[in-house]
Amino acid sequence: MASYDVIFIGSGPGGYVGAIRAAQLGLRVACVEGRETLGGTCLNVGCIPSKALLHATHQLHEAQHNFAAMGLKGKAPSVDWKQMLSYKDEVIGQNTKGIEFLFKKNKVDWLKGWASIPAPDQVKVGDEVHEARRIVIATGSESSPLRGVEVDEKVVLTSTGALELGRIPRRMVVIGGGVIGLEMGSVYARLGAEVTVIEYLDRLIPGNDGEVAKAFQRILQKQGLSFVLGAAVQEVATAKGKARVTYALRKDDSTHEIEAEAVLVATGRRPFVDGLGLEALGVKMTERGQIAVDRHYATSVPGIHAIGDCIPGPMLAHKAEDEGMAVAEILADKAGHVNYGVIPGVIYTHPEVASVGETEESLKEAGHAYKVGKFSFMGNRRAKANFAADGFVKILADKQTDRILGAHIIGPMAGDLIHEICVAMEFGAAAEDLARTCHAHPTYSEAVREAALACGDGAIHA
Repeated sequence: MASYDVIFIGSGPGGYVGAIRAAQLGLRVACVEGRETLGGTCLNVGCIPSKALLHATHQLHEAQHNFAAMGLKGKAPSVDWKQMLSYKDEVIGQNTKGIEFLFKKNKVDWLKGWASIPAPDQVKVGDEVHEARRIVIATGSESSPLRGVEVDEKVVLTSTGALELGRIPRRMVVIGGGVIGLEMGSVYARLGAEVTVIEYLDRLIPGNDGEVAKAFQRILQKQGLSFVLGAAVQEVATAKGKARVTYALRKDDSTHEIEAEAVLVATGRRPFVDGLGLEALGVKMTERGQIAVDRHYATSVPGIHAIGDCIPGPMLAHKAEDEGMAVAEILADKAGHVNYGVIPGVIYTHPEVASVGETEESLKEAGHAYKVGKFSFMGNRRAKANFAADGFVKILADKQTDRILGAHIIGPMAGDLIHEICVAMEFGAAAEDLARTCHAHPTYSEAVREAALACGDGAIHA
């Protein structure tokens, strides 16, 4: 029986980052993982492989639509789908092997197998029981099922199946207008599939800024995606390699059907905690099936902590990473902390969508007096030169103090641009602080400065 200061269960972004950080702080650490490779959902069947396919298909889109205008003549490349999937798998392999190297470098033991917790100071992996002063559950999440819809990962898919589909479908239906559905829908639309997104609500990307959501839908429609909003899927029937999706419009209860070669169920994710033995231990859960924790990530059972997708909060890899670092520091008697008010969210379509902090809707609901600074990428010379002028930067600031409350970007490199605003918010900056900071020309980041200027006397290039 091996003994550790802390055992992390799950090697996703929360588990592996937490394990490495704990080892750096001098603790004896192990990490349990049942997959053949480290990295969890994110590296194996989530964030990383989807970004590889998004990158590849964006290059195809550029070749088809923009190369000729730049004087790059010739036939646009054809798609070797098998090779594209091979490229995606190679990217996964490089990243998962990188974590193996980091574990060895930091002396983190990989306990291979699926874990259960027979006691608050024990983790069972296979037939072996390991002792630990502390246990951190970082088991992540899995795709949420849709009632009445049976997933086979051949015709009816989760995001996992969509990343390894054997062929490019002629028509695809995406159930759910959130991040996963729109990213994977964009991939297949660029590859030539006719993509229809069915969303239960009357808008896309719930929780994001409403103005951004409307602009996003218009841009995606120009790219060939079609949308059915305010619709409830009632049934997905499959036969002979095809699917028939039946849905009802909420406004009038009228029913409609659409046929497709592939249906992606992207209606969200739920915590994955099966087999751990939490009920027998008396670990308190929330109504949504999440593990309840306090501000130190401690569960109701002393000695057991939890982080990432299996606890409340946004299901984001970087949120889990921050929690992994924080819980490691807490267990090493340091002051671990996560600022949940400054966690960005990104959608990696083209253009990208990024957000941090409050939305106009949340500020109005709270009765908070605010002002808006907005700047279109049409006024950004770098964006115009790169055929990337769709979208805008929007900064929300307190009406009296000018302190930045939130920001929303739809446009080129939005996922990178948002972090300038995150840093500003972390330090309690005002919009004027951004406006008075010199930005290199020509860069996309100038649009952020212009939006900050628009919170004051006005943007220069608007």
